[in-house]
Amino acid sequence: MLTSKVAKRYAQGLLDFTNESGQTATVFSEMKEVVKLMKESADLNKFFLTPYIDSKKKVEVAGQIFKGLSQSSQNLITLVIRHGRESQLKNIAQEFINKVEDINGVQRVTLTTATQLSKENLEQILKTSNLVNLKTSFDLQVNVKPEILGGYILRVGDQQIDASVKSKLNQVKKDFSLN
Repeated sequence: MLTSKVAKRYAQGLLDFTNESGQTATVFSEMKEVVKLMKESADLNKFFLTPYIDSKKKVEVAGQIFKGLSQSSQNLITLVIRHGRESQLKNIAQEFINKVEDINGVQRVTLTTATQLSKENLEQILKTSNLVNLKTSFDLQVNVKPEILGGYILRVGDQQIDASVKSKLNQVKKDFSLN
């Protein structure tokens, strides 16, 4: 997933601040809450993306929604809204999470399958892959996309193994068209 320069800059600024103030762990867990809330609430996203609602009203509503967060997290959210970047709030929070996980050596693993897999099948795929280091901690996200028809797509960082039926069929189609 491509992350905007805006999200990277805000996340880096927040990381620098939290490292200096010793609040990284607290803000890390709060940014997970922000990402979760932004993913689950379509209404909140629509509210933040509505251009005719002024930033003061958005700051007021965000203050109520995120009132349980630390002052640092609330200040970031207010700053983002005042600068007209509320559409990037979820990306900023996710980028902050990614940066903290990178520092802590956590691998982000995404597995895309055509159907839901059993735990044993998931473990087998991870064990046989040379991309996943099972000795370190990793964050596994499983996506189910029937359009890949079968097999799986394993992504670790910027490396990917595409063992999906769809890609194999596309390769066969390409080979036939060349001959």
